[in-house]
Amino acid sequence: MKIFLKLLLTAIAVIVLANILPGIIVSNYVTAILVAVVISLLNMFVRPLLIFFTLPATIVTLGLFLFVINAVIILLAGKLVTGFVVSGFLSALLFSVLLSVFRSFLFSLLKEEKKR
Repeated sequence: MKIFLKLLLTAIAVIVLANILPGIIVSNYVTAILVAVVISLLNMFVRPLLIFFTLPATIVTLGLFLFVINAVIILLAGKLVTGFVVSGFLSALLFSVLLSVFRSFLFSLLKEEKKR
């Protein structure tokens, strides 16, 4: 149940960011949910490999290269999901940073409700 709620919150964040950012297009709500699922799967399986292979760059940049890895994940999701368009690397980078902020905020609200 918690996984579905997190996916739904991520889909809402994707829709909000697509309406705010000019380089991101999400065709409908089903596409937003599919984008949330694909991003979660890419973060589970592809992101660790990317981090491993780019570890020297990540260490040299003190972790800032992780933003580039997140942008690559967003670009991959844009290629895999029809109806989700990312116009370029800068849009993907900004989208990934803002999506991380939105998700952190929304997930912290979810944890706060559990404490009550």
